[in-house]
Amino acid sequence: MQLGTQINPRDDQDYRMWAQLGVTHVCVDPPGNPHDWTLEDLQRLRDHIAGFGLELGMVQLPLSSRPLEEQQSQAILLGTPERDREIDSICRLIERLAAAGIEAAKYNMNIIGIPRTPPAIGRGGSRNAAFYWDQADQQMAPGMAGVVSEEENWARIEYFLARVVPVATANRVRLACHPHDPYTPPGYRGVTRVLGTVEGLKKFVLMHESPYHGLNFCQGSVGEMLDDPGREIFDVIRWFGERGKIFNVHYRNIKGGKLGFHETFPEEGDMDMPRSLALYHALGYPYMVMPDHVPVIDARDPSGTAFAFCYGYLRALMQVLEAGGRIG
Repeated sequence: MQLGTQINPRDDQDYRMWAQLGVTHVCVDPPGNPHDWTLEDLQRLRDHIAGFGLELGMVQLPLSSRPLEEQQSQAILLGTPERDREIDSICRLIERLAAAGIEAAKYNMNIIGIPRTPPAIGRGGSRNAAFYWDQADQQMAPGMAGVVSEEENWARIEYFLARVVPVATANRVRLACHPHDPYTPPGYRGVTRVLGTVEGLKKFVLMHESPYHGLNFCQGSVGEMLDDPGREIFDVIRWFGERGKIFNVHYRNIKGGKLGFHETFPEEGDMDMPRSLALYHALGYPYMVMPDHVPVIDARDPSGTAFAFCYGYLRALMQVLEAGGRIG
């Protein structure tokens, strides 16, 4: 396993800091719209990162976690005729990634973004992102996408996969899709999201099956789909891990579960994170494990400090596993 990060660096000092903290791999993007990245852009970033002793392990395709109104490939998500041009652009980008030696890309099929309700108060007064259904605006009107049924959502996903997965397979570039975060009831904001359940994710990875088609496995988001994450998460990790469908791990914990949770630091939530990491290790998972969202804390550099804590926590657990020890 590789200790990774997906934080956007503020400047080169962040690269140096990550290397000093034990991070070895990063998911970082060149500037600008991914549709416009050239091979030279990708090679320049790869070489720049290598100068700090880090490896560029993954980039983000122009399909992000943002709401549709802020997306760079709106037609793919809307299912409109312009999607063929956007899909072709992504296919050419995958070819450039392969030429630059970048072996993976993450993406989302996200229309309504990441819904959250007011933060919960965590330990010591930290502010923790949350989603409690009884606090949500359950009658919020549909956005730009209008009403999207389950059938239509699957049809748009299938159309995309049918054209992109063969290109990724031919170029040996792993495509890692993020689950919908969080699970939302059918029709919320007009959209029935299909990648917000474990069964939906299983169906997804078996469509156009390929060793280069899998998940950016966000453990926090998966926990948000479950009634009892502390008990159920291990069977979910095992199902996807045994099939080689995990291409990146967002190592995040929560308190609560389906339709009622808040995010936490890794060691204080309901999922046993050392046991989870030991399971990834036992399954032979070889790619990045990275902190994801972190609570907002009272520090001069709140995000940097919170993520530094998570890097250290992960690195210590990895060291035990690498030495043949047992955790969890």
